Formats: sequence, structure tokens, C-alpha cells
Amino acid sequence: MMLGFPLANVFTYFGQSNTAGQVIVLLLAVFSLIAWTLMIGKHIDLKRLRRANRIFEDRLKASDSVTKVDPQFRGAVGPYAQLAREALTAYHSGKGGGHAISHVENALQRAVSRGCVVYEDRMVMLSSIVSGAPFLGLLGTVWGVMDAFGSIAGQAGASVATLAPGVSGALLTTVAGLLVAIPSVFGYNYLLTQSKLMIMELENFASNLADRVELEAREE
Repeated sequence: MMLGFPLANVFTYFGQSNTAGQVIVLLLAVFSLIAWTLMIGKHIDLKRLRRANRIFEDRLKASDSVTKVDPQFRGAVGPYAQLAREALTAYHSGKGGGHAISHVENALQRAVSRGCVVYEDRMVMLSSIVSGAPFLGLLGTVWGVMDAFGSIAGQAGASVATLAPGVSGALLTTVAGLLVAIPSVFGYNYLLTQSKLMIMELENFASNLADRVELEAREE
């Protein structure tokens, strides 16, 4: 009963809001849907990329010689595969000129930069929702309270009873903004941490790959 009572009154408070407040609440509802879509989609993408990276890393460890395998790694997917593909392509293209290792290092730097972009994809939009939702809700509250006070300014015998509906409707926008921002900030921080961790793993993989290519090139 206690849980259902505030939920039932949400529609009452929404009806008591002014037009600007109602528009802001609806806009925040759209932002909430976008935020949850981004968080779930990003979480799924990171899991998929990490799984692909582990599969490729195991495949690369099982090979006796990195420089002698197919540089295109046909069928392999993920940031690790793309990074190794570009590194080995650069190695074979620069081998004749004696600058193979420098070509590999440059290719790895470019591939890591592109990999970072993949990992950080859609985080800017989520960050904007996290920081913007509370302020948007506050804007609706201030606007609604200002409108409520303005509507009773010329009335004789104005009381709290006449002011309360407008204020209640105005405060709904702040509640809506917080309901969007609170889960979004937890999701954003988690996804940002996972993205940074995977970027660090990508850089370590690139460094290990460069060392392995250099060692095998010396042996050749």
C-alpha cells in the first residue's frame, strides 16, 4: 500500500505541473530510456570484445612463430586481431627495407588509438545524460515554483493550499532528473572503469606483440 501510493500520485503531480514541467519530465523519460539502452548495449559490447580478445590471444600464444602466420588472420575478430593484423602487415611490407620494427611500432600506435575509440564509444552521450539530467530537473522545478508563485501573486487570500499543487508538480521534475541520473552515474562509472581496464590490456598486448615480433625478427 505504501509503495503504491507515491506511484499513483505521480500522474496527479504530473497533471499539476505546468507545460514546461511536463515537457521536461517527458524529455527526462526519453533520456532515461536512452541511458539504459546505452548502458546495456555497452556492457554487452565490452563482454563481446573481451571474449574475442581472449580467443585471439590464446590462438596467438599457440602459434610457434608470429611473423610466419597469415598476417590477415582470416576469421579472427576483435581489437586484438585487428591490432595484430595491422602490425604483421606493416612488418612484411617494411621487411625488405630493413625498417620492419619501426613500421610495426607505428602501426601498433595507430591501431591502439583506434581501439581506444572503440572502447570509449557512446560514453560521451552517457556522460552528458549523467551530468545534464539533474540540472534539467532543477530547471523544471525552479520554473514550476516561479510559475506557481506568479499565479497567486494577484489573488486575495492566497494560502498554502492554493500553492501546494503547483509546487508538488514542480518538484516532480527534480525527482525525475534524479531518477535518471542516479542509475546512470553508477552505470557510467562501471563502464568507464571497464573501458579503461580494457584499454590498458590492449596497450599491454601491443607491447608484448611488438617484443615478440622484434625477437623473432632478430632470430631470422
